[in-house]
Amino acid sequence: MDPAGSKQKSRKFLKSLVRKQPQDLLLVMGTGVSAAVAPGIPALCSWRGCIEAVIEAADQLEVLHPGDVAEFRKKVVKDRDLLVVAHDLIRKMSPRTGDTKPNFFQDCLMEVFDSLEQHIRDPGVLQSILSLMERGTMVLTTNYDNLLEIFGQQQSKPMESLDLKDKTKVLQWARGHMKYGVLHIHGLYTDPCGLVLDPSGYKDVTQDPEVMEVLQNLYRTKSFLFMGCGETLRDQIFQALFLYSVPDQVGLEHYMVVLKEDEDRFFKHQADMLLHGIKVVSYGDCFDRFPEYVRDLASHICRQRSPDTDRVDSTTLLGTACVDCAKRKRGEDGIELAKKAREVDDDASGRS
Repeated sequence: MDPAGSKQKSRKFLKSLVRKQPQDLLLVMGTGVSAAVAPGIPALCSWRGCIEAVIEAADQLEVLHPGDVAEFRKKVVKDRDLLVVAHDLIRKMSPRTGDTKPNFFQDCLMEVFDSLEQHIRDPGVLQSILSLMERGTMVLTTNYDNLLEIFGQQQSKPMESLDLKDKTKVLQWARGHMKYGVLHIHGLYTDPCGLVLDPSGYKDVTQDPEVMEVLQNLYRTKSFLFMGCGETLRDQIFQALFLYSVPDQVGLEHYMVVLKEDEDRFFKHQADMLLHGIKVVSYGDCFDRFPEYVRDLASHICRQRSPDTDRVDSTTLLGTACVDCAKRKRGEDGIELAKKAREVDDDASGRS
C-alpha cells in the first residue's frame, strides 16, 4: 500500500527501449530479480543479505573462527564496499595458495541456497525473462543462484548455466549459439571452480583476446538491460569485461531499471550513467512494484514484430498469410502458362 498522500504516476516506458527487438537486448540480472522471485530467502535479497547469510552458515558449520565471524559481521554493517567484504570472506575460507578449489565458501553457499525450487513465490518475473529469451534476448547474471534455469527446466526448456572458466561455451554463448544459456560471471554456487569475485581469478579470460573481443562486441552491439542490479556497475569483473574496456561509451545505448528512493540521488545517478551510455529509469519508489514492471516491460518488448514479418508482398496489403497465397498463386499461374506453352508447341508440331 502506498504511504498516505503519495501518488503513483501512470506507467510510461521509454519508446527507445520498448521498441527494441528482443534479439537486440542483453539482460543483466542482479539480486533484485532473485529477491522478487524468492523473497523467503534473505540471501537472495541483496549483496548484504547474501554475505550475512554466508557468515551465519560459516558460524553454524564451524568453518570460520569465532573471532573472524565477529569481525566480518562488523564489516557488513560498517563497510560501504560489500564486494570487498565478500572477496575477503571468500579468501578467508579458501586455501592460502590463491586457488579457490577446494573451499568452504561453496559449502556455505550450498547451505544458504538449499532447495531453491521450493522457494519460488513469484514465477511471473522468470516467465517474463524466459519469454524474452525465447525471442532471442541473451542473459547474463552476477547472481550465484540458478533460479531462472530451474524454472526454465520446469517449462521443458534446455537451460544451461555457464561461467567464464569454460571458454568454448562462453564463445558459443557470446556468438548467439546458446539460446537458453545463462552466463554467471561470478560463477554458480554448485561449481567450486567458478566462484570468483576478483578479476585476477579470471586472468586467463581477461588476457584472452578472442574471448574479450566477442564479449566487448556484445557491449557495443547489444543494448544491455540491467534489472535488479544495485552493485553491478561497481563490480570489478563486470568493469574488467565491459564497463572500462569498451571506449566511446557515450555513443552506446544501455538501460538500467532502478528503485527511486530519493529523487536527488536518482537524478544525479541518471546524469552520471549517461556518461557510460546508460539510461537510468525508475520502476517506482517501492520494491513491490518491481515484478509488475518487469512483466509489463517484457510484454511490451515481446509484442514487437520482427522486421521480417513486416515485409508484405507487393501484390497484397493483407499481411504474411496472403504473401503465401500470392506465392502459391504465382506458382499456379506459372504451371498454367507452362501448360499453355506445351499446347501451343503440340499444335505447331501437328501442323508441321
